Amino acid sequence: MIQAISKSQNDQIADQKYFSLSEFYAYCDRSEIQYELEDGELVAMPSEPIANSVLSRRLFMALAQYVPLDFLTYKEVFVEVTGRRVRVPDLLVLGDECHNALQSRNNGTISQEMPSPLIAIEIVSPRSGNIARDYRYKRSEYAARGIREYWIVDPEQKKITILSLVEGFYEEIIYAQDQQLISPALPEIKIKVSDIL
Repeated sequence: MIQAISKSQNDQIADQKYFSLSEFYAYCDRSEIQYELEDGELVAMPSEPIANSVLSRRLFMALAQYVPLDFLTYKEVFVEVTGRRVRVPDLLVLGDECHNALQSRNNGTISQEMPSPLIAIEIVSPRSGNIARDYRYKRSEYAARGIREYWIVDPEQKKITILSLVEGFYEEIIYAQDQQLISPALPEIKIKVSDIL
């Protein structure tokens, strides 16, 4: 169980260069800034442009037509991708096993020993200056974590890339304009790119 820490302890932790997982979760519990953990270092997540937040909610609502609400998360669940890296995807589709495992926890963390979510979705934010984080780093991290699909929603390029895990590596298909998304993890969906972007 993660315990809250005092303000003085929090200040000491803020001065640290490297964080354990327990220190990271305690620090995030005490801060209004959302962080991810990269190789033991805190990485502050930039504030999202309002257009990206609207886009995230639009996609959430579209997915909610096919997925139970309890299986969808919006920027609220940590995913341990390795022992020193923790991500907070914009959206997650949990699946039965992951949802059930998450219900037994006291916090919103999918630890390494838990089943992987079905789908992780990231909305690219060009203003953050970290486009490579979504297109390169998270791609390899989510594949290594065994997340069945990774969607990259790129509002600037007006495309959605669906990466499906095949034998440990992602194979990608890019969708644009009025193309309907094809998701092996959610074959029942009927969502067009133009419905979202």
